[in-house]
Amino acid sequence: MALRPQHSVIPSSAPAPARSALPDGAVARLVAEVKGEVFRPGDPGYAAELDGFNLIGRHRPALVVGAVTAEDVAAAVRFGAGLGLAVGVHATGHGIAAPDEDAVLVTTRRMNAVAVDPVARIARVEAGARWHQVVATAAYHGLAPLNGSSPLVGVVGYTLGGGLGPLGRLYGYAADHVTRVHLVTADGRHRTVTAASDAELFWALRGGKGNFGIVTALEFGLVPVTRLYGGGLSFPGAEAAAVLDAWRTWTAGLPETLTSSVALLRPPALHHVPDHPAGELAVHVRIAFTGTWEDGEELLRPLRAAGTLLADTVADMPYSAVAEIHQDPTEPLPYHERNVVLREFDEGALAALLAAAGPGSGCTDPMVELRHLGGALSRPPAVPNAVGRDGAFTLSTLSLPGSPDVVLDRLAAWSTGRRYLNFLAGPDTSRSAAECFDPETLARLLRAKRRHDPENVFRLGHALLPEPA
Repeated sequence: MALRPQHSVIPSSAPAPARSALPDGAVARLVAEVKGEVFRPGDPGYAAELDGFNLIGRHRPALVVGAVTAEDVAAAVRFGAGLGLAVGVHATGHGIAAPDEDAVLVTTRRMNAVAVDPVARIARVEAGARWHQVVATAAYHGLAPLNGSSPLVGVVGYTLGGGLGPLGRLYGYAADHVTRVHLVTADGRHRTVTAASDAELFWALRGGKGNFGIVTALEFGLVPVTRLYGGGLSFPGAEAAAVLDAWRTWTAGLPETLTSSVALLRPPALHHVPDHPAGELAVHVRIAFTGTWEDGEELLRPLRAAGTLLADTVADMPYSAVAEIHQDPTEPLPYHERNVVLREFDEGALAALLAAAGPGSGCTDPMVELRHLGGALSRPPAVPNAVGRDGAFTLSTLSLPGSPDVVLDRLAAWSTGRRYLNFLAGPDTSRSAAECFDPETLARLLRAKRRHDPENVFRLGHALLPEPA
């Protein structure tokens, strides 16, 4: 019976006790303290509480706290830290690393309130909010957030990992727009962090993801975008070489008001491509342009002429329909997500990508996607943060369970040596967080980790090891 009132475990100085070692008295005190539910393995509702979008792994924590308030989060952190247990957070499960075992896991799906101040152009969201909620609420006021391509992704995890979305080249990363972070640190205390109150922790939180505490709420700026010229262009996979080459040269002269990506898709495993036969390779170009319909039509003329159009959904749309651009999957499924950041995508890189993932390659990855960076994604934000900005493109793959990393290895010669933190999922990525930062940024993050989490309480997911004393 349940009790009431996104991972591999990285070693720490204190080993985690087995589940049987949980003191009944301490659990009873926690149950009395929190307003949400507390679950142990075997309790009704335990398995359902751990449901997540990416089915590549399944958490098996020693204790789950279904938090409904920030005070519940703080109580769970104090409980776990007091027993030497790792403490993690689970919202939507899109970015799961290796599944955790003997740990305390805080689920935040019940904490999903969203509020918008249209005068200040600020949104305040709780830990479990998803992007579709914020998009809809902001659109009512003629505003938009720096959301991602999927409407179902959690706002907090996405933003703390950077946040690369359809408005990126014009407005930068979602992390660039954060104004205030409410979190619980490893000592179980509530903190409100701003650039003025703690500049170093504020810098680390925006890009360093969940390494410094559990965020209970975020406040961030919104932008005055009400519509887009956006959608997708679909082409046969047999024409991938021509379409990719046209997109490659086309991106060189784009205004910052246009953000785009191109994906090699193998439906139906992950993706529905409009008017395209299931099971065949297709090329899908994704477009988000904040300029006029007339300018958009002119800008897209070379792409529309690049091959045989199977479907063309690019048109004027309200920003509230932004999820229609990528048409990301909406049902849970298992997948590895991996990526590299590319310094360039020249003819040699194009040839390597086609050999690895194009027609006749034998590639089975349901999606291989290139996202165009540059613009505000390459400039330092007004308030500095830890998000990397040294690449021209991201190359990411969604692979079937057990599939090796083949595509990215073939593009290593064009890589910056970095990865993008939010495009990592699956057990084999649990130790990859350090690869997302240049040496100076990584060293600074590790110093912040040692200052705020010296016992490495938050060691689940894509964690950073604290710097030795």
